[in-house]
Amino acid sequence: MQPLLECKNVCYSYHTPSGETPALSDISFQARDGEFVVIVGPSGCGKSTLLSLICNLTRPESGEILVNGRSVDQHEEFHIGYMPQRDQLFEWRNIYGNITLGLEIQRCMTEENLKFAEKMMREYGLWEFRHVKPSQLSGGMRQRAALIRTLVLRPSLLLLDEPFSALDYQTRLFVADDIYHIIKKEHKTAVLVTHDLGEAVSMADKIIVLSNRPAGVVATVEVYMEMENRTPMKSRNAPEFKEYFNRIWKELNTYAQEG
Repeated sequence: MQPLLECKNVCYSYHTPSGETPALSDISFQARDGEFVVIVGPSGCGKSTLLSLICNLTRPESGEILVNGRSVDQHEEFHIGYMPQRDQLFEWRNIYGNITLGLEIQRCMTEENLKFAEKMMREYGLWEFRHVKPSQLSGGMRQRAALIRTLVLRPSLLLLDEPFSALDYQTRLFVADDIYHIIKKEHKTAVLVTHDLGEAVSMADKIIVLSNRPAGVVATVEVYMEMENRTPMKSRNAPEFKEYFNRIWKELNTYAQEG
């Protein structure tokens, strides 16, 4: 079966007046339809840069990025959703206005799309908060609103750039469960960047381990937890969790020492 996302031998360098800094070297991996892929690697190795390339904000110097078998820069009809570290909700708009902002910008405020947005708000516990401002919500609820804002545009691929990093640890655990449940229920393909190995193992179907800069793929780990109705919280208590955690830690630590 053709992968939904495929990075093939992707290379990228930063160019400044002082010279060239290689960031990514020969990156290759795939994400199947409905798969949750997590990318981990040393700080500053180029994980967020890779997400920028996938969503076509910048272009690779060599290699290619394919979505459903076509180059990502040729997909006018294919929408990629992007969740940054901060929720980027506008305080001068209520939650309903924030969630429908993308539809408004794209001039897609049709009756069908608005009904879909309202359905998502009702289904995921935001409807009763539709008239309040973002500052009146908890950090977890704000992240949920940010995700629903992305999902109402009906993307097939979601890119998540450390979306839980601004939350305290306890909230982070609950929000990870929340976001994972929504993404899996909506059958979205997701690529998550994180520094948290526990988060990676608990959420991933597959983990891509990157080396120091210039980052290359040093390991691809398929994650399987033998349980029904898997959630990140349940995964942390699974017997396989420690084994996967130690394996990823060993890969990262080996390349950190070599770097």
